[in-house]
Amino acid sequence: MRLALAGAFAVMAQTAGAVECQSITFDNTQYTVCEVNAAQDDLQLFLYDETGAVLGHFLAIDRALAPEGKQLSFAMNAGMYHEDRAPVGHYLEDGEEVMRVIESAGPGNFGLLPNGVFCLREGRADVFETSDYVRDAPACEDATQSGPMLVIDGALHPRFLADGTSKFIRNGVGTSADGQRVVFAISDAPVNFYDFARLFRDQLKTPNALYFDGNISRLYAPDLNRNDIGFRLGPIVGVVAPSE
Repeated sequence: MRLALAGAFAVMAQTAGAVECQSITFDNTQYTVCEVNAAQDDLQLFLYDETGAVLGHFLAIDRALAPEGKQLSFAMNAGMYHEDRAPVGHYLEDGEEVMRVIESAGPGNFGLLPNGVFCLREGRADVFETSDYVRDAPACEDATQSGPMLVIDGALHPRFLADGTSKFIRNGVGTSADGQRVVFAISDAPVNFYDFARLFRDQLKTPNALYFDGNISRLYAPDLNRNDIGFRLGPIVGVVAPSE
């Protein structure tokens, strides 16, 4: 799927065809933030290759794009998955549903309702709370469900505690009300849900934001010479650009 993504965080330089990322500090914690514009570049979700095998790694995606004269200019893990890397929740790629929407509460972070869906459509990207996603039925080309929501219409998730002791490296995404501004963030140190959500609400100013995962969180940002490696991932979100 092809959606646009390449804007810039307020102080980032803009480069055509590439996503600019940089480190920021918020409340004494350092984060890496990548802001993109959903009307410009090619944002896609990735899970399986043409043979049905799990892609799993950023460089595997980059290699798969090379014969088309394209490359991966940014990527991040984008939702929780089972041991076989199949998505836990709703997953849609190129208009084809791989996994249905899960609306019920359940164990773990995914089931800490409300959770949400990151939806990519023509010229925009949005984070929907899951019940809104089901009600509105937006015409997403790609979508991935994860949880919990971090920010819901400007409010923090009601279950988050300021003094929460569960701290991990965490990553997620926030979107603007008009669907044009999309901000991805990963903490560079362990952080609790409350502080991570506040980053999106108070610093990045996104009215809706969704948690992707924690502990296994990884980022691919060539401009920062960063390629976090490890075991295979499930769903991955990335920006595709022409090869240089």
